[in-house]
Amino acid sequence: MASSLTSPSLRTHLFTVLGGGVRSRFISPAGLYWKHDRSRLQICRRDLALKGIAAAAGISTIDSSLATQPVQGVERLPFKTDGYNFWTWRGHNIHYVVQGEGPSIVLIHGFGASAFHWRYNIPELAKKYKVYALDLLGFGWSEKPILEYDAMVWRDQVVDFLKEVVKEPSILVGNSLGGFTALASAAELLDQVIGVALLNSAGRFRDSRDEIVNSEEETSLQKYVLKPVKEIFQRLIIRVLFWQAKQPARIESVLKSVYINTTNVDDYLIESITMPASDPNAGEVYYRLMSQLNVNLQKYTLNSVLSKLSCPILLLWGDLDPWTGADKAVQIKEFYPNASLVNLQAGHCPHDEVPELVNNALLDWLSGLNLKASFQTLSQ
Repeated sequence: MASSLTSPSLRTHLFTVLGGGVRSRFISPAGLYWKHDRSRLQICRRDLALKGIAAAAGISTIDSSLATQPVQGVERLPFKTDGYNFWTWRGHNIHYVVQGEGPSIVLIHGFGASAFHWRYNIPELAKKYKVYALDLLGFGWSEKPILEYDAMVWRDQVVDFLKEVVKEPSILVGNSLGGFTALASAAELLDQVIGVALLNSAGRFRDSRDEIVNSEEETSLQKYVLKPVKEIFQRLIIRVLFWQAKQPARIESVLKSVYINTTNVDDYLIESITMPASDPNAGEVYYRLMSQLNVNLQKYTLNSVLSKLSCPILLLWGDLDPWTGADKAVQIKEFYPNASLVNLQAGHCPHDEVPELVNNALLDWLSGLNLKASFQTLSQ
C-alpha cells in the first residue's frame, strides 16, 4: 500500500474513483468528491474526518497518521446483556435489533460477531431508514443448536427474516461472513432485495483446482479409517482452539490484529463476543462451524451467487485488511460491473473501526438509488 502522495501541509489528497465503469480522479483540499455515472451518486463531504476514504483500486493516498485518529461524536447502540428482540425461526430463538422508520436496511454481522457489532451504524442509519440487525443462527444472542452449519442455513434464515419480519423490499449490508450471506440471500430473493453493500466480504471465486479436488473419489481406506481418525484429532484441536479463542485477552489480541485503528477495540466489543461464547453449546457449534469452513468455501462461491444478481452493489472495503485485502474487492468489481467500490483506510471491520466514514459512504450511495421510488414500484 502506497504512502501519502502529497505533503500533509497542503491538505490535498488524490481520490481515485472506480465505479459503474467510470474511473476518474479528483483533487480536493478537504473533502471527497465521488461521482457515479449510473446512480448519479455524489459525495461532497467536507469534514476532515473523511480523509480516511480513498476510492481506488488498491491505491492509498491518505497519510497513515489519519487512520489512527479516534472517531468522535458517533452515537452508539446501548449494550443490553439480555438482547433486544427475538423471532422464532424453525423452532429457534433469533435475536435482532430494529430502529428507525423508512425504507428497510438489514445488517448482517461476520463470523463470531453479533448485531452489536453494528453499534455505531444502527443509530445513524436509523435517522433516515428502518434498520434491522440480526444475529445469525449459532452466533451472538441467537440460539446455538447442534446441527450441520452449511452456509445455506444462514441464507435461509435471512430470506425468511425478510419474508416474515421485514415484509418489504430491502437493502442488505454484510460484513465478512455476513457479506456472503447477503449475496446468497439476495440471489434467492430477487424480488425483495434491491441492493447489497459488502464490507470485506467472505467468499472466493471458483477455479480449476476445485474441479480437480471434487472429482477425486473417496476410497474405502479414506472413508472408514483415515477420515474418522482425522475427525477425532480435528475435534480435539478445535476444542482447544475454542477454549483459547473465547478468552478476553485472546479476543482482544485477534481484534487488534484486524483493526488498524484499535481505539474501538473496547470492553463493549469484547463483551459482545465473550458473552455468547459462554453458551453451553458454543464449543460444539464452534467445532461444527470450523470443520465445515473449507467445505462451504469450495461448495459455494462468489461466481455462483453474483451471476444470479443484477441489483446495485456497493463495495466498502478496508484496504489494510490482512484477511481480505483490496485485491478481492477489485476482483468482485471486475466480475460484477454494476458495483461501486470505495476503499477505506481500515482493516477487516471498517463499519466498527471507521463508522463515520462507512455511515456517510453508505448513506450517500443509498441516496443515489432513489429507494422510495423503487420501494413503491416493488410494493405494488
